[in-house]
Amino acid sequence: MPKTLSRISRDRSKGELMPISARLSELGIELPEVAAPLASYIPAKRSGNYVYTSGQLPLVGGELIASGKVGPEVDEATAQECARVCILNALAAVAAVVGGLDNIRSIVKVVGFVASDPSFSGQPTVINGASDLLGEIFGDAGSHARSAVGVSVLPKDAPVEIEMIVEVAD
Repeated sequence: MPKTLSRISRDRSKGELMPISARLSELGIELPEVAAPLASYIPAKRSGNYVYTSGQLPLVGGELIASGKVGPEVDEATAQECARVCILNALAAVAAVVGGLDNIRSIVKVVGFVASDPSFSGQPTVINGASDLLGEIFGDAGSHARSAVGVSVLPKDAPVEIEMIVEVAD
């Protein structure tokens, strides 16, 4: 099967195309283990050529990297890092369902929830932490529709939660 732009990323330093797994390595990113569900659900489910993830928290080794509301308790830069961790956890869940990231054609949609103080209105900037990372990893195939929603509280007092939809190869 020939390589397609949907399954490869451009190596910006050389102008060449490379598998997503190689791009992750080039960026120094290692996918985490799939985070264990906190309740009665599965981390990701495939339906046809789409994979839907459950909401992913900023967990590393089973522990939140930050907690509290963005604004008074968690600064915007830390919240952006939380969004990056969330999206890596979501990608790990997708990879577990489809046998790796090289099977992803495109990122379709990202939905980000930000536990926010009522005075905080920078939810889109927080979720840029995830969106920008997807662009770094997938290039044009990482472009996606997106929602960034402020909420009063998230599970385990997490500052950020992200879910995504991806299109995958047959």
